[in-house]
Amino acid sequence: MQASDSELTKPAAASSLKSPPRLDGKIALVIGAGQSPGLGLGNGRASALLFAREGASVIAADIDLDSAQETVAMIEREGGTAESYKVDAASDAELDALIRHCMARHKRIDVLQNNVGISVAGGDAQVERLSESVFDHIMAVNLRSCVMACKRVLPVMKAQQSGSIINISSVAAYMQYPWVTYKASKVAMIEFSKQIALQYAADGVRCNVILPGLIDTPMAVDTRARAQGIAREAVAAQRDAQVPLKARMGGAMDVAYAALFLASEEARFITGIAMPVDGGMLARIG
Repeated sequence: MQASDSELTKPAAASSLKSPPRLDGKIALVIGAGQSPGLGLGNGRASALLFAREGASVIAADIDLDSAQETVAMIEREGGTAESYKVDAASDAELDALIRHCMARHKRIDVLQNNVGISVAGGDAQVERLSESVFDHIMAVNLRSCVMACKRVLPVMKAQQSGSIINISSVAAYMQYPWVTYKASKVAMIEFSKQIALQYAADGVRCNVILPGLIDTPMAVDTRARAQGIAREAVAAQRDAQVPLKARMGGAMDVAYAALFLASEEARFITGIAMPVDGGMLARIG
Protein backbone atom coordinates (compact mmCIF):
# COMPACT_ATOMS: atom_id res chain seq x y z
CA MET A 1 0.00 0.00 0.00
CA GLN A 2 1.41 3.40 -0.99
CA ALA A 3 2.11 5.84 1.83
CA SER A 4 0.37 9.22 1.77
CA ASP A 5 2.25 12.54 1.71
CA SER A 6 1.31 13.12 5.33
CA GLU A 7 2.72 9.74 6.33
CA LEU A 8 5.96 10.37 4.48
CA THR A 9 6.44 13.78 6.08
CA LYS A 10 5.37 12.73 9.58
CA PRO A 11 8.23 13.29 12.06
CA ALA A 12 9.93 10.21 13.49
CA ALA A 13 9.02 9.07 16.97
CA ALA A 14 10.97 10.87 19.66
CA SER A 15 12.45 7.59 20.89
CA SER A 16 14.20 6.80 17.60
CA LEU A 17 15.40 8.57 14.47
CA LYS A 18 16.09 5.30 12.68
CA SER A 19 13.94 4.67 9.60
CA PRO A 20 12.30 1.26 9.11
CA PRO A 21 13.76 -1.06 6.47
CA ARG A 22 12.94 0.34 3.06
CA LEU A 23 11.43 -2.91 1.76
CA ASP A 24 9.97 -4.18 5.01
CA GLY A 25 7.48 -6.98 4.31
CA LYS A 26 7.90 -6.82 0.52
CA ILE A 27 8.27 -9.82 -1.77
CA ALA A 28 11.11 -9.28 -4.24
CA LEU A 29 11.78 -11.55 -7.20
CA VAL A 30 15.27 -11.19 -8.69
CA ILE A 31 15.70 -13.06 -11.96
CA GLY A 32 19.40 -13.56 -12.53
CA ALA A 33 20.32 -13.61 -8.84
CA GLY A 34 23.24 -15.98 -9.37
CA GLN A 35 26.38 -14.94 -11.19
CA SER A 36 29.23 -15.99 -13.45
CA PRO A 37 32.43 -17.39 -11.95
CA GLY A 38 34.90 -14.72 -10.91
CA LEU A 39 35.81 -12.13 -8.31
CA GLY A 40 33.33 -9.99 -6.43
CA LEU A 41 29.58 -9.62 -6.78
CA GLY A 42 27.34 -9.64 -9.83
CA ASN A 43 24.54 -7.10 -10.16
CA GLY A 44 21.75 -9.59 -9.49
CA ARG A 45 23.36 -11.07 -6.40
CA ALA A 46 24.14 -7.62 -5.02
CA SER A 47 20.52 -6.52 -5.48
CA ALA A 48 19.19 -9.68 -3.85
CA LEU A 49 21.47 -9.14 -0.84
CA LEU A 50 20.52 -5.48 -0.49
CA PHE A 51 16.79 -6.11 -0.87
CA ALA A 52 17.00 -8.71 1.90
CA ARG A 53 18.98 -6.36 4.15
CA GLU A 54 16.16 -3.85 3.71
CA GLY A 55 13.50 -6.31 4.87
CA ALA A 56 12.32 -8.02 1.69
CA SER A 57 11.71 -11.73 1.32
CA VAL A 58 13.74 -12.56 -1.77
CA ILE A 59 13.19 -15.18 -4.46
CA ALA A 60 16.62 -15.66 -6.05
CA ALA A 61 15.96 -17.16 -9.49
CA ASP A 62 18.68 -18.25 -11.89
CA ILE A 63 19.42 -20.87 -14.52
CA ASP A 64 22.35 -21.93 -12.31
CA LEU A 65 20.62 -23.25 -9.21
CA ASP A 66 23.88 -23.75 -7.31
CA SER A 67 24.77 -20.09 -7.82
CA ALA A 68 21.28 -18.98 -6.76
CA GLN A 69 21.64 -21.13 -3.63
CA GLU A 70 24.96 -19.40 -2.88
CA THR A 71 23.11 -16.08 -2.98
CA VAL A 72 20.46 -17.43 -0.62
CA ALA A 73 23.14 -18.74 1.76
CA MET A 74 24.75 -15.29 1.87
CA ILE A 75 21.38 -13.70 2.68
CA GLU A 76 20.58 -16.25 5.37
CA ARG A 77 23.99 -15.80 7.02
CA GLU A 78 23.04 -12.14 7.48
CA GLY A 79 19.69 -13.11 9.01
CA GLY A 80 17.63 -12.37 5.91
CA THR A 81 14.89 -14.41 4.25
CA ALA A 82 15.33 -15.90 0.79
CA GLU A 83 14.73 -18.96 -1.34
CA SER A 84 16.30 -20.15 -4.60
CA TYR A 85 14.53 -21.22 -7.77
CA LYS A 86 15.93 -22.67 -10.98
CA VAL A 87 14.60 -20.96 -14.11
CA ASP A 88 15.64 -20.61 -17.72
CA ALA A 89 14.55 -17.03 -18.26
CA ALA A 90 14.45 -17.58 -22.02
CA SER A 91 11.55 -20.02 -21.51
CA ASP A 92 8.10 -18.48 -21.13
CA ALA A 93 6.79 -21.76 -19.69
CA GLU A 94 9.45 -21.74 -16.97
CA LEU A 95 8.78 -18.08 -16.17
CA ASP A 96 5.08 -18.89 -15.87
CA ALA A 97 5.90 -21.69 -13.43
CA LEU A 98 8.16 -19.33 -11.44
CA ILE A 99 5.43 -16.71 -11.02
CA ARG A 100 2.91 -19.40 -10.06
CA HIS A 101 5.38 -20.69 -7.46
CA CYS A 102 5.86 -17.21 -6.01
CA MET A 103 2.12 -16.63 -5.77
CA ALA A 104 1.49 -20.02 -4.16
CA ARG A 105 4.06 -19.28 -1.45
CA HIS A 106 3.73 -15.53 -0.96
CA LYS A 107 0.37 -14.46 -2.47
CA ARG A 108 1.94 -11.33 -3.98
CA ILE A 109 4.99 -9.95 -5.80
CA ASP A 110 6.01 -6.39 -4.95
CA VAL A 111 9.29 -6.09 -6.84
CA LEU A 112 10.53 -7.74 -10.03
CA GLN A 113 14.11 -7.18 -11.15
CA ASN A 114 15.09 -8.53 -14.58
CA ASN A 115 18.84 -8.91 -14.45
CA VAL A 116 19.58 -11.60 -17.04
CA GLY A 117 21.98 -10.75 -19.84
CA ILE A 118 24.79 -12.16 -21.96
CA SER A 119 27.13 -10.74 -24.59
CA VAL A 120 30.64 -12.07 -25.14
CA ALA A 121 29.84 -15.36 -23.46
CA GLY A 122 26.96 -15.86 -25.88
CA GLY A 123 29.15 -15.38 -28.96
CA ASP A 124 28.06 -11.83 -29.82
CA ALA A 125 30.05 -10.26 -32.64
CA GLN A 126 30.28 -7.44 -35.17
CA VAL A 127 27.56 -7.64 -37.78
CA GLU A 128 29.58 -9.31 -40.55
CA ARG A 129 30.55 -12.14 -38.23
CA LEU A 130 27.21 -12.52 -36.46
CA SER A 131 25.35 -15.80 -36.92
CA GLU A 132 21.59 -16.12 -36.92
CA SER A 133 21.64 -18.62 -34.07
CA VAL A 134 23.76 -16.37 -31.84
CA PHE A 135 21.52 -13.38 -32.57
CA ASP A 136 18.38 -15.36 -31.72
CA HIS A 137 19.88 -16.82 -28.54
CA ILE A 138 21.12 -13.51 -27.12
CA MET A 139 17.86 -11.77 -27.97
CA ALA A 140 15.95 -14.55 -26.23
CA VAL A 141 18.08 -14.31 -23.09
CA ASN A 142 18.44 -10.52 -22.91
CA LEU A 143 15.16 -9.18 -24.26
CA ARG A 144 12.54 -11.90 -24.54
CA SER A 145 13.20 -12.99 -20.96
CA CYS A 146 12.44 -9.46 -19.75
CA VAL A 147 9.31 -9.14 -21.86
CA MET A 148 7.93 -12.53 -20.84
CA ALA A 149 8.74 -12.04 -17.14
CA CYS A 150 6.80 -8.78 -17.26
CA LYS A 151 3.98 -10.50 -19.11
CA ARG A 152 3.67 -13.04 -16.29
CA VAL A 153 4.02 -10.64 -13.35
CA LEU A 154 1.92 -7.72 -14.60
CA PRO A 155 -1.46 -9.39 -13.95
CA VAL A 156 -0.32 -9.96 -10.36
CA MET A 157 0.76 -6.36 -9.85
CA LYS A 158 -2.33 -5.05 -11.62
CA ALA A 159 -4.55 -7.03 -9.25
CA GLN A 160 -2.55 -5.66 -6.29
CA GLN A 161 -2.72 -2.13 -7.74
CA SER A 162 0.96 -1.80 -6.89
CA GLY A 163 4.40 -3.05 -7.88
CA SER A 164 7.84 -2.00 -9.06
CA ILE A 165 9.55 -3.52 -12.10
CA ILE A 166 13.25 -2.80 -12.54
CA ASN A 167 14.90 -3.82 -15.81
CA ILE A 168 18.69 -3.81 -16.14
CA SER A 169 19.84 -2.39 -19.47
CA SER A 170 23.27 -0.85 -20.17
CA VAL A 171 24.94 2.39 -21.23
CA ALA A 172 25.93 0.35 -24.29
CA ALA A 173 22.46 1.23 -25.57
CA TYR A 174 23.63 4.81 -26.17
CA MET A 175 27.39 4.52 -26.58
CA GLN A 176 29.71 3.10 -29.21
CA TYR A 177 29.72 -0.66 -28.69
CA PRO A 178 31.36 -3.26 -30.93
CA TRP A 179 28.87 -6.14 -30.73
CA VAL A 180 25.49 -6.00 -32.39
CA THR A 181 23.03 -8.10 -30.41
CA TYR A 182 23.80 -6.94 -26.89
CA LYS A 183 23.42 -3.30 -27.90
CA ALA A 184 20.19 -3.92 -29.83
CA SER A 185 18.65 -5.87 -26.96
CA LYS A 186 19.52 -3.21 -24.40
CA VAL A 187 18.10 -0.39 -26.55
CA ALA A 188 14.88 -2.35 -26.94
CA MET A 189 14.66 -2.95 -23.19
CA ILE A 190 14.65 0.79 -22.52
CA GLU A 191 11.77 1.51 -24.89
CA PHE A 192 9.84 -1.54 -23.70
CA SER A 193 10.16 -0.32 -20.11
CA LYS A 194 8.73 3.07 -21.07
CA GLN A 195 5.82 1.35 -22.77
CA ILE A 196 5.03 -0.72 -19.68
CA ALA A 197 5.36 2.36 -17.45
CA LEU A 198 2.68 4.20 -19.41
CA GLN A 199 0.35 1.29 -20.03
CA TYR A 200 0.20 0.24 -16.37
CA ALA A 201 0.56 3.60 -14.60
CA ALA A 202 -3.17 3.77 -13.83
CA ASP A 203 -2.83 0.41 -12.05
CA GLY A 204 -0.15 1.68 -9.68
CA VAL A 205 2.60 -0.35 -11.36
CA ARG A 206 5.91 1.41 -11.90
CA CYS A 207 8.52 0.30 -14.42
CA ASN A 208 12.00 1.76 -14.62
CA VAL A 209 15.27 0.76 -16.20
CA ILE A 210 18.84 1.05 -14.91
CA LEU A 211 21.75 1.62 -17.28
CA PRO A 212 24.93 0.34 -15.63
CA GLY A 213 28.16 1.65 -17.06
CA LEU A 214 31.47 -0.12 -16.66
CA ILE A 215 30.91 -2.21 -13.53
CA ASP A 216 33.46 -4.55 -11.97
CA THR A 217 31.48 -7.81 -12.01
CA PRO A 218 32.46 -11.38 -12.82
CA MET A 219 30.42 -11.35 -16.05
CA ALA A 220 31.85 -8.05 -17.27
CA VAL A 221 35.49 -8.57 -16.33
CA ASP A 222 36.31 -12.22 -15.67
CA THR A 223 34.26 -13.50 -18.63
CA ARG A 224 35.99 -11.04 -20.97
CA ALA A 225 39.38 -12.01 -19.60
CA ARG A 226 38.67 -15.68 -20.30
CA ALA A 227 37.25 -14.99 -23.76
CA GLN A 228 40.18 -12.78 -24.79
CA GLY A 229 42.84 -14.91 -23.12
CA ILE A 230 44.29 -12.02 -21.13
CA ALA A 231 44.73 -11.27 -17.45
CA ARG A 232 41.78 -9.99 -15.44
CA GLU A 233 43.91 -7.07 -14.29
CA ALA A 234 44.46 -5.96 -17.90
CA VAL A 235 40.73 -6.01 -18.66
CA ALA A 236 40.00 -4.10 -15.46
CA ALA A 237 42.64 -1.46 -16.28
CA GLN A 238 41.21 -0.95 -19.79
CA ARG A 239 37.74 -0.43 -18.35
CA ASP A 240 38.87 1.79 -15.47
CA ALA A 241 40.56 4.18 -17.90
CA GLN A 242 37.25 4.87 -19.68
CA VAL A 243 35.35 6.08 -16.60
CA PRO A 244 35.27 9.85 -15.98
CA LEU A 245 34.66 9.56 -12.22
CA LYS A 246 38.10 8.91 -10.68
CA ALA A 247 39.00 6.59 -13.59
CA ARG A 248 37.57 3.62 -11.76
CA MET A 249 34.76 1.19 -12.51
CA GLY A 250 31.72 1.06 -10.32
CA GLY A 251 30.72 -1.99 -8.30
CA ALA A 252 27.64 -4.16 -8.27
CA MET A 253 26.45 -2.47 -5.08
CA ASP A 254 26.26 0.82 -6.98
CA VAL A 255 23.69 -0.79 -9.27
CA ALA A 256 21.98 -2.46 -6.31
CA TYR A 257 21.50 0.83 -4.44
CA ALA A 258 19.89 2.36 -7.52
CA ALA A 259 17.59 -0.67 -7.72
CA LEU A 260 16.75 -0.38 -4.02
CA PHE A 261 15.71 3.23 -4.49
CA LEU A 262 13.50 2.39 -7.46
CA ALA A 263 11.96 -0.53 -5.56
CA SER A 264 11.19 1.56 -2.49
CA GLU A 265 8.42 3.99 -1.58
CA GLU A 266 10.96 6.79 -1.96
CA ALA A 267 10.52 6.36 -5.72
CA ARG A 268 6.72 6.12 -5.57
CA PHE A 269 6.31 8.96 -8.12
CA ILE A 270 9.02 7.75 -10.50
CA THR A 271 8.19 5.60 -13.50
CA GLY A 272 9.40 5.31 -17.08
CA ILE A 273 12.93 6.55 -16.44
CA ALA A 274 16.28 5.24 -17.66
CA MET A 275 18.74 5.81 -14.79
CA PRO A 276 22.46 5.75 -15.64
CA VAL A 277 24.79 4.33 -13.00
CA ASP A 278 27.94 5.00 -14.97
CA GLY A 279 30.41 7.37 -13.34
CA GLY A 280 29.57 10.06 -15.90
CA MET A 281 30.09 8.10 -19.11
CA LEU A 282 26.80 9.16 -20.72
CA ALA A 283 27.54 12.80 -19.91
CA ARG A 284 30.06 12.69 -22.76
CA ILE A 285 27.34 12.19 -25.35
CA GLY A 286 26.30 15.41 -27.08
